[in-house]
Order: sequence, then structure tokens, then C-alpha cells
Amino acid sequence: MASPAGLLLTHGAGSDRTHSSLLTIEKEMAPLPVKRINFPYRKAGRSFPDRAPKLINSIVKASESMSKKYGIKPADLLLGGRSMGGRMCSIAVAEGLPASGLIMISYPLHPPKKPENLRIEHFDKLDIPCLFISGDKDPFGSKAEFKKHLKKIRGPVTTKWFEGARHDLANLDEAVSDEIKAWVASL
Repeated sequence: MASPAGLLLTHGAGSDRTHSSLLTIEKEMAPLPVKRINFPYRKAGRSFPDRAPKLINSIVKASESMSKKYGIKPADLLLGGRSMGGRMCSIAVAEGLPASGLIMISYPLHPPKKPENLRIEHFDKLDIPCLFISGDKDPFGSKAEFKKHLKKIRGPVTTKWFEGARHDLANLDEAVSDEIKAWVASL
């Protein structure tokens, strides 16, 4: 596999493309081209996310536009983001969007206090390298739950846990960026 030629980053449901962790990742990944996108609901000034098909379509369009802008193949792009954004990227890939790898920061395995509502139905369609970065106090999924369900992913999976950290991974922007940079270098 060729090393990734770019990185497309998405935000979580309650945030936007200016989230501090996304800005730090962009800075740390230089000179790799990085594009941080806002989902359509943010562009429209709304706070509640669009339905999944619309979010996924915006990722597909952003991948195409970034590929065209930098003259790279979509299959050479890394896709990922925080929480909902990372999840939507993984669904886009499961539905056929080419990518060289997935970066899931605080992946929402299930809603808090609802471990029966798993968000893993597409995992068995993922056959590219995947990086999961989470806090071990994240109510969206425990270490044991991730260990059990990540086995469904066919591509190589790397997990990084931050002790004592919750879903927001507060004050860990640099550490998260360092993990991503090391993982990308290993591909």
C-alpha cells in the first residue's frame, strides 16, 4: 500500500471543523494535505445533525473534491474524525468509498447507558487499516466492548486508550495528534 497522500477530517455532532483537536492534527500532520470539513447542518447554521445518508454523501463529495484539488486518488486519502464524524467516515468506506485508512477519535460504539444499541453493523465491511483512539472513561464504549466488537473489522486495527479520559479527550489534542502521526508513519 502506498503511504497516505492526504487526510480528510470530520467533526463530532456538537462541534465543527474548528475543534481544537482537528486544528492540532492538521498542524502536526504537515506537510501532508489536511482538509477539515463542516457537515451540511453546520454550514446551514443548525446544531442538530443531518441524517446519516446526507452526512455520508458530504464525506464522499469532500473526498472527491480533495482528491481533485491535490491530484491524488481517493484510495490514497485517510478519512476520519471525532465521534459521529469518524463513524460516518467508516460507514462511507463500508459503502464503497475508497480510502487508505480510517482514524476514529472517540468512536461512539453505542449511546451512553445504552450498550444494546451498538453501532457496528458495518464493521465487517471494513478491510483497511483502522485507528481507534478513546478515553477509558468514555460512556460511548468501554475497553472490553471495543475489544469484543473490533474483531469484526477485517483490516488491521490499532487501538490507543487514554487513561482517565472521557469522550471529549480534554487536554489531549497534542497526544492524540502524536498517536495519529505515529500510526500514519507505520502504514
